[in-house]
Amino acid sequence: MAIETPGTRPDTKPVAVPANPRFSSGPCAKPPVFDLSKLADAPLGRSHRAAVGKAKLKAAIDGTREILDIPDDYKVGIVPASDTGAVEMAMWSLLGERKVEMLAWESFGAGWVTDAVKQLKLDAEVKTAEYGEIVDLSAVDTDNDVVFTWNGTTSGVRVPDGDWIKADRQGLTICDATSAAFAQDLPWDKLDVVTFSWQKVLGGEAAHGMLVLSPRAVERLESYTPPWPMPKIFRLTKGGKLIDGIFEGATINTPSMLAVEDYLLALDWARSVGGLQGLMARADANTKAVADFVGTHEWVEFLAQDPATASNTSVCLKFSDDRISDGAAFAKAVAKRLEAEGVAYDVGAYRDAPPGLRIWCGGTVETADVTALMPWIEWAFNAEIAALTEAV
Repeated sequence: MAIETPGTRPDTKPVAVPANPRFSSGPCAKPPVFDLSKLADAPLGRSHRAAVGKAKLKAAIDGTREILDIPDDYKVGIVPASDTGAVEMAMWSLLGERKVEMLAWESFGAGWVTDAVKQLKLDAEVKTAEYGEIVDLSAVDTDNDVVFTWNGTTSGVRVPDGDWIKADRQGLTICDATSAAFAQDLPWDKLDVVTFSWQKVLGGEAAHGMLVLSPRAVERLESYTPPWPMPKIFRLTKGGKLIDGIFEGATINTPSMLAVEDYLLALDWARSVGGLQGLMARADANTKAVADFVGTHEWVEFLAQDPATASNTSVCLKFSDDRISDGAAFAKAVAKRLEAEGVAYDVGAYRDAPPGLRIWCGGTVETADVTALMPWIEWAFNAEIAALTEAV
């Protein structure tokens, strides 16, 4: 819950401050119950291939499947290099069999476009939209392979649903869901490859990614060999067969057992708040606290143009005031004031995104803290406007 700060001046500054000022969009806030002492059971100094290590890794895989309600016939594996590694593994291993459509409406999606076109040199059809908007999903042909982000972490724009994906599609849908998994309802029957990382919605530690494969994706892996050399760290098959061990806890390289323990703690906490439904409700409540504020202040807006595509995790805001001539400098100054007051860390917009603020509203954040932050944003905005006026 929010706490009161003695000694503040109520005539100029809000009194309540967030108990946890960590609103970064990655790595994200730890679960509210987190304490280093709760990781004491981590098998440090033990091989991840020992029975205890295998059991921990398998528990992480099984817990992920349980909470996200991933179908039993889908494969769930732990892979290196966070969500980035998982997406790259999928692209390098699966693409090239047929035409691919690359969808991008923010920086990470644009990065996957670059890899497909400039690194893999695929003849890709690229569909893009500006920050705050989304591509015309009805124009996407899912008989082609399709690569897209479900939730644009840097734009605050998400896919509204999976209705645009055909049930009888011929292509594979490869979905980067790193800021969506555990906060949004993913339609597994419409998704063939899903990737995410531990450090996003559950607030785990970085460097580990999750790769989820449908039976159709496994079939592609076992029937298609890409024409390019495959680095060892990307290899998902051996002798034309899926390496099943990856999806049972036999990781490609050595994982951090401390990070695994931390993820297990996060999964336990997720169960305690009602699993996926509870996590989504927490994220929605956090986002509503921001929306209520935006709705009563005309100088701030959501970057997302359509409420139906607005994210409930990486909530991006922009300032709209005619007195602001340098939007980037103004937004950075506001974020700097919030950090200096200790009420919000790392809330500046992503470097490639339009200037503004980005507030993480995933389930590990408490709604009381989001509510307490809003008056501070107003204070910082007014302070910066006053500074501009004085400068003139």
